[in-house]
Formats: sequence, structure tokens, C-alpha cells
Amino acid sequence: MSAPTPPAAPKDPQFPQDQPIPGAAPASAPAAPAKPSKVKKFLGIVALLVAAVAVKFGIAYVFNSPVHAEAGDCVRVTGSENNPEVDTKDCGDKDANYKVVKVVKDTFDVKACTVGEAALAQEWDAEKFVLCLDPVKK
Repeated sequence: MSAPTPPAAPKDPQFPQDQPIPGAAPASAPAAPAKPSKVKKFLGIVALLVAAVAVKFGIAYVFNSPVHAEAGDCVRVTGSENNPEVDTKDCGDKDANYKVVKVVKDTFDVKACTVGEAALAQEWDAEKFVLCLDPVKK
């Protein structure tokens, strides 16, 4: 059984539904979205510039940084003699091609390593050091 439907509201012939009621306040138009102030725009631009500079210099600094290997660590040295790339590796890793014999701090003097050892001068901020390397025996 269904419930009876309520009767439709009677239409007032004096005030059609699509017309405004005389004497009533006019319906307000939807408000336009507020425009951001000039200060907020300026701060947004400054924030983007700071982020861009941080990304440009920060990523290069992190990814092109020298390796802080210690004696006994294994590394993989690739690249040219003038621009070597060094990555630390597990000594059992097939990519490891050198083992750090010693680290000589506060110098770029590659002659600080024993004859027969490869030497790799590195710099990190104000810190400078030489990695003395022996080839990994496989």
C-alpha cells in the first residue's frame, strides 16, 4: 500500500514562481572568487624562485659530492681521470673495482699514497682528502 501524496502547493496567481516578489530584496548574484592580494602573489613568486635555486644547486651538490669512504670500504670508480665518479659498494659487489687502503686527510697530494696504489683526490666543502686505492681482486 502506498502513502497518499500530499497535494501540490497552490500557486498564487499574483506571484508567479519565476518572477521576483515586489518589495522583496533582489536575489544576490554569486560572489566572484576573491583575487589574491599582490603581496600573496609576490610571496608565491619568491617561494618558487627559492625552490628553483635550491633544486638547481642542492641536487647537484648532493649527487656530485665526493665519497666519504673509509679504509676497508670498496668503491666503484668510473669516468675520466680528470672527472672521476666514485660510488661506495659492498666489497662482494661485482661492480666494486677498488678497495680503500687509507684516507689521507687535509691534502690533495696524491703522492701521499704508497707506490702501486691508485690515488684519488677529493674535496667536500672545505674538507680535502686523498683516497688511496688498491684494485679489488676477483
